[in-house]
Amino acid sequence: MPDYGWQKSSYSGGGNGCVHVAAADDGSIKLVESDDPDIIVTTTPAKLHAFILGVKAGEFDHFVA
Repeated sequence: MPDYGWQKSSYSGGGNGCVHVAAADDGSIKLVESDDPDIIVTTTPAKLHAFILGVKAGEFDHFVA
């Protein structure tokens, strides 16, 4: 996993399956899962903010079994 200064939530605990987040020098946001660190998702701060608001509003609850 490249060194972007990754951060993970303190709620993640010590196990695998954690999502790591980093702000890149170009202003983009990088996301990576600890289970598959070779795949890095790049997004913008605005799109990540909209996604988080959607999660908080329950817009994705139908994905959870």
